[in-house]
Amino acid sequence: MMPVASERPGSAIEFPKPDRPVAKVVSNQFANEDARDERNEAQVVMDLANIRPGMTVADIGAGEGYYTVRLAERVGEDGRVLAQDIDPEALDRLGRRIERERLENISIKLGESDDPQLPVDSFDRIFMVHMYHEVTEPYAFLWRMWPALNAEGQIIVVESDSPVGRHGLPHTLLFCEFEAVGYVLVEYLERPDIKGYFARFQRGAKRTEPDAIRPCNVG
Repeated sequence: MMPVASERPGSAIEFPKPDRPVAKVVSNQFANEDARDERNEAQVVMDLANIRPGMTVADIGAGEGYYTVRLAERVGEDGRVLAQDIDPEALDRLGRRIERERLENISIKLGESDDPQLPVDSFDRIFMVHMYHEVTEPYAFLWRMWPALNAEGQIIVVESDSPVGRHGLPHTLLFCEFEAVGYVLVEYLERPDIKGYFARFQRGAKRTEPDAIRPCNVG
């Protein structure tokens, strides 16, 4: 009997698999933009993340660009926003939106399931909003994201505190997975107005080597 081929990308094999079910991607749009603006979601998150003019920011899982276009307005003409997604069709739609709205401080990048494909030493903030629970190779993804942060850079995560396998992630499991790679939790806030929690991480003293990463136990 022939062995069943692994569905994991070859570039992720050196990293552990997550010890949890990963939610399927059901949409590139978490909710319609009017509803999100009614509760002032993007402004709240950008304020919490201390987004200022002139910053360079990555929006991971950008989808239809809800955060991308609002981040572009906040960082201004002296700042930059990189919109990343693993869905080429979503990026095509976002590209048309960027052209239509004449947003010249945004660039677009196609990522991989185990690698965000971000330039080294580039970002003040990396946003992962309501999407981390869908990352199929979280340890590889976070490990390869590490070099993209600049010296003072931080990762901003917004998630729903939902059971594993649904569209969200318990905050304790999020903390564990980030810490397994070497990140340090800077801030955690429960915020019903953004339909979940806000977490801020920065790099610790050392990135954990792939063969030394221990997957977090759901139980």
